[in-house]
Amino acid sequence: MFAVIKTGGKQYKVAAEDKITVMTLVGEAGDKITFNEVLMLVDGEAMQVGAPFVTGATVSAEIVAQDRGPKVIAFKKRRRKNSKRKRGHRQDLTIVRITGIQA
Repeated sequence: MFAVIKTGGKQYKVAAEDKITVMTLVGEAGDKITFNEVLMLVDGEAMQVGAPFVTGATVSAEIVAQDRGPKVIAFKKRRRKNSKRKRGHRQDLTIVRITGIQA
């Protein structure tokens, strides 16, 4: 059994005991969360596709850690003008373990 959920403007294919990295969610490590925006639910041969969401379907998960992504450097240089700019960015992320899928 697996499901396709939507969180943080992105879609993720998840199954039980999967670990996924999503955009920042509110909570500490060990907190339980529920994803209500289930786009598709597949159980063997049976498949339910939502319009836009599957009614009554939820995915429960547990926050493993609050983390930060890799550093991304934005470097701009204008040649012959002695002008350059260097900026770094690290995205805040949440690591989540899927505990169950309820249809």
